[in-house]
Amino acid sequence: MNRVYDLTGDEIRLRIRLSPGARKEALGGLWADEHGRAHLKASVRAVPEKGLANKALIALLAKQTGTAKSLVTLESGSTSRSKVLALPREAAAIIDRLLQEEG
Repeated sequence: MNRVYDLTGDEIRLRIRLSPGARKEALGGLWADEHGRAHLKASVRAVPEKGLANKALIALLAKQTGTAKSLVTLESGSTSRSKVLALPREAAAIIDRLLQEEG
């Protein structure tokens, strides 16, 4: 399976598969779409209403990667479980380490 993100200049485009309304908030695990592209699995407690789950996802990614929330942006998938978020390039090493620890 390939990486869960693409490098674009000074940012990464991180593919996420979100599970809203979960018991706990977490990042970890891989999910592959119908094209074989890897997505990082994420779960948040917030429900998928009025953008609450998206806001919770941004907060979770910011906390886990040590990135300011203002630097984490939702690029696509605002109403879908499959999302693409932009983060600073430095977050790539943290995401790689997170996946290796699971591995």
